[in-house]
Amino acid sequence: MRIQCDFPSLFLTLALLAVPVLIGPPVGVAVAMCMPGDRIDGSTAAQAKERMQAAGYTNVRDLKKGCDNYWHGVAVKNGAEVRVVLAPQGQVMTEGN
Repeated sequence: MRIQCDFPSLFLTLALLAVPVLIGPPVGVAVAMCMPGDRIDGSTAAQAKERMQAAGYTNVRDLKKGCDNYWHGVAVKNGAEVRVVLAPQGQVMTEGN
């Protein structure tokens, strides 16, 4: 038995299989990076925004929730744009503090 290999077809097939790996998931598709044991709470972006605004931040946007239940975003405080974070316990702080 002789196996014949069509190299152009094989190359094209391998290239097409590699495309999703190289460019990532389609736009709008969320990819969970959480560990199997992580427990995500039920807090929402709207709730996080309200807490951040109550702490004196304005123009709160780009909110994203981490697997650790911390909400991260961008906001303005005292006229300066800062990265802001809301801890699961309710503390609002500038990212990195």
